[in-house]
Amino acid sequence: MTVAVQFRLRLYRDATIAIGPGKVALLEAIAETGSISAAAKRFDMSYRRAWLLVDEMNRALAAPAVAASAGGAHGGGTRLTDVGEEIVRRYRAVESIARQAAASEIEELGRLIAP
Repeated sequence: MTVAVQFRLRLYRDATIAIGPGKVALLEAIAETGSISAAAKRFDMSYRRAWLLVDEMNRALAAPAVAASAGGAHGGGTRLTDVGEEIVRRYRAVESIARQAAASEIEELGRLIAP
């Protein structure tokens, strides 16, 4: 039997999810691939959907999380800004802290799951 625990922290700006698990995962994939398109493929997502998520996030933040450079002879690219890097770092830190703080309660809840 495998029991998995997943925290789903979301920060809203009005009705918009400014920061959440899917957007953080997309930021991580953009950082690794240097491309919104390549990051989208990792999640079997269209480029348009990934771009809309990035645009929504950038509009909700005080400063953008992602910056794109125009194509040219060597093509364009996408990178995380300092804000984007901070979002990923802090979001993953919150997950870790929450998991550690709730470890004993999670263990007890796990015992209630059928084998």
